[in-house]
Amino acid sequence: MKRSPSSRVRRIALPALVASAALVALALSGCSNGPPNPNPRASAPLEPVSVDLPRYMGRWYVIANIPYFAERGFVASRAEWTLRDDGRIDDAFFGRKGFDAPEKHFHFVDTVAPGSGGGEWRVRLFWPIHVTQLTLYVDPDYRYTILGYPGKSLGWIFAREPTMDDATYRSLLARLDAMGYDTTRFRRVPQLPSQVGQPGFATP
Repeated sequence: MKRSPSSRVRRIALPALVASAALVALALSGCSNGPPNPNPRASAPLEPVSVDLPRYMGRWYVIANIPYFAERGFVASRAEWTLRDDGRIDDAFFGRKGFDAPEKHFHFVDTVAPGSGGGEWRVRLFWPIHVTQLTLYVDPDYRYTILGYPGKSLGWIFAREPTMDDATYRSLLARLDAMGYDTTRFRRVPQLPSQVGQPGFATP
């Protein structure tokens, strides 16, 4: 039986999609060309903390990160989390490649891992690719939080406000250091134009 042209297109497109998905998953899982982690606690496993999911929802500004490839160079970036009726989480990410550039928007759907106390999420990038995101710390007032990935090649410091004082920032880096992160890889994300070019801030 002769196959239709559309059938042949689907047969070609599916391997390409799977290959692209595998590359994205590989990059996000921390299998990158980053430098070796010199932290003596680098091999210690990351443990998620329990969170009050309704309280955890809302807007969080990216204060600092070891970014994944798609968010490098962003300024004024933030995440907005919304708890759905089905228990999953709408995960929206916003950022700009410069303060005069248009805002980009990415949307993911996250599923809370059973038994994790709300601290481990499976982030669906697109079907069938998921990656694991861990909440490593949230302060008692839910003003600051630290997120990470297994492997410690990616990490984020979030806050409810777009700016953070240096003392608080250093205290959160100290927590990451105790968890085994190479904190020298973290760069602060400019949330205001005046922060561009300042020491410790990423370059757009």
